[in-house]
Amino acid sequence: MSIEALLYWVGMAAVAVNALTGVLDSGRKQMDLIGALLVAVATALGGGTVRDLLLDRNVFWVVDQAYLAAALGTAVVTFFVARACRVPPRLFLIPDAIGLALFTIVGTQVALQWHAPWLVASLMGVITGAVGGVLRDILCNDVPLIFLQGELYASAAWAGALAMIALQETGIAPVHASWAGMAIVLGLRLAAIRFRLVLPTLAQPRKG
Repeated sequence: MSIEALLYWVGMAAVAVNALTGVLDSGRKQMDLIGALLVAVATALGGGTVRDLLLDRNVFWVVDQAYLAAALGTAVVTFFVARACRVPPRLFLIPDAIGLALFTIVGTQVALQWHAPWLVASLMGVITGAVGGVLRDILCNDVPLIFLQGELYASAAWAGALAMIALQETGIAPVHASWAGMAIVLGLRLAAIRFRLVLPTLAQPRKG
């Protein structure tokens, strides 16, 4: 599989997974179908949109409306399935981790192909992976996961993006490096959820 084909299909899967998380999260707020669709589309397309605007490239879902169709289709199916089945409140964390991994690597590779420097490309990967979730949480009137004093999130994405870039620099094929990067992001995020892995915080000394 070529790197272009990988990015297309992984990007499509990321859109679908993030749309699913948007609907599941909106369900906690008892939104109607239109509200859930808006949250799903923002979650699925928001990160890549910000990336493309920052890179001054055509926005991906405007160029290929199949991404928009995938987001809407997944959202509608998820909405009616979730209405018929009881969904655990934290279930969306698993597909959210998958979406973070997929979008992070797609965003990093897109930036590299756009000839962005390696550090910029890694941050574009984090933006692609995390901004959709930020929009989802804001629209659902929640504090975004990325800003909570909780498990690794953006740091897991950044670690995977940097690892993928490093692997490519050692001569590993972009396709194989991309899969490895996705595995690192997903593994770190799932481990963080399971074992409550967090970054150190700035603890202010108490006044004596």
